[in-house]
Amino acid sequence: MILQKTIELLEKGEVPQRYLRNIGTIGIEGQLCLLNAKVAVVGAGGLGGNIIESLTRQGVGYLRIIDGDNFTAHNLNRQLLATEGNIGVNKALAAVRRIAEINSDVSGEAIPQMLDEENADLLLSGMDVVVDALDTISSRLLVSKITKKLGIPLVHGAIAGFTGQVTTLLPGDIGLEKIYKVSVGSDKGIENSLGNPAATPALAAAIQSQEVVKILTGVGELLHKRLLYFDTELNIFEILTIE
Repeated sequence: MILQKTIELLEKGEVPQRYLRNIGTIGIEGQLCLLNAKVAVVGAGGLGGNIIESLTRQGVGYLRIIDGDNFTAHNLNRQLLATEGNIGVNKALAAVRRIAEINSDVSGEAIPQMLDEENADLLLSGMDVVVDALDTISSRLLVSKITKKLGIPLVHGAIAGFTGQVTTLLPGDIGLEKIYKVSVGSDKGIENSLGNPAATPALAAAIQSQEVVKILTGVGELLHKRLLYFDTELNIFEILTIE
């Protein structure tokens, strides 16, 4: 009901104060696109928590949060949704509580389970965009496979140490297998050894969130068939072509 009233105001050209700072960038039509959109965020940890926060504040109308993991103390250094008071709480449930605190226009749905071969089709169907905020290669490849099958845009992000990468895959693209190969013992990538300081997921997540907004509103140039790589230790920002 609250969302519908907001949409009606925008359709009449009246902008609620909470969205005033969005309009110069995406316009009223863009804000309406966000409010009418459905986005799935797979993973509510370092990347996912920041993405959820950003998309909620910008006014994406429906967010499905998929994560079967619970917060632990080692999440506190970087995961926006982790607090000393919610250790042991499921991340998806915590995310939906946070959404409710920020923006009553946004409907959050918690899926407190891991995405797998059996549930992926059901959980990702009907979404306008899926965001990969995962931390294993095999789970990323699964999301890539299912979004490709369903014809849903996928925004991928990954981090390790001071480095990160973001790319956007549109329906018909080759999936993340162009980037990742799974070998025995390598599923976690290099983040286990390099660690994850707080600023790295925040930076990658900000870029992922912008990609989602650009897909939904049609404003801006996507990282389509391109991968943005950054290394903040060496102040390197590069865009690599993916063919």
